[in-house]
Formats: sequence, structure tokens, C-alpha cells
Amino acid sequence: LRLVESGGGSVQPGGSLTLSCKMSGFTTPYYHIGWFRQAPGPGRDGVSCIVLESGQTNYADAVKGRFIVSRDNVNNMVYLQMNSLKPEDTGIYYCAAQYDLGKYCGLGEYRFWGRGTQVFVSS
Repeated sequence: LRLVESGGGSVQPGGSLTLSCKMSGFTTPYYHIGWFRQAPGPGRDGVSCIVLESGQTNYADAVKGRFIVSRDNVNNMVYLQMNSLKPEDTGIYYCAAQYDLGKYCGLGEYRFWGRGTQVFVSS
């Protein structure tokens, strides 16, 4: 399985960016896809996730109402639309995949990871 993120960049506070995650090698739709970010320093925080089959989504409290995760199963893409960006949203954003038959996705353990894309929010 391979995951490739794109769409990162620099943006002013209040601006928007849309990240993309291109998935390849998936032979079944029974995956959960998560978005995580790593700010400068230790630790990686869960941001959002989506169940590929159903489109069910979940968000961290810090991004609820500002970020929207979506998927395009025909083209094997997952997107993270980020609005009203804040400086604290700065970090490297990763998409990750976990085989899971569950109806609801979470922001816990994921097995497969992309290499990340940098987002920098600053005036």
C-alpha cells in the first residue's frame, strides 16, 4: 500500500488549504483513512478520519467546524479541506490507512503512512 500527500504550503491565518492523499495498492474498500499532524516537537496528533466505504467521518475537537474530510473512491483519493487556518495548525500533515471493518473511524493506531506534506500558517 502506498499513500502520497500533496497540497501543503504557506498560508496566512484565516486562509484555506486542501490537502490530498493519493492511495494505491488498495484491493478492498475496508479501510479507515486518518489525517494526522506533527507540529515542531514530539508527538503526532490525530486530526480527522474517514471510513472509505461509508464516508463516516470523525474530527478532533481542535478542528471541528473548520476542517472537512472527504473521499473519492473512484479515483482513490482522500481530501482534507482546511478552513479558517490558525498558526497552531502549522505542522507536517500525514495521511494513514488502517484495515478496519468497523463502522466508525478513530484517531488511534494506523498501520500504513505517507511521508507527509508541510503546512505553515503565519502572517
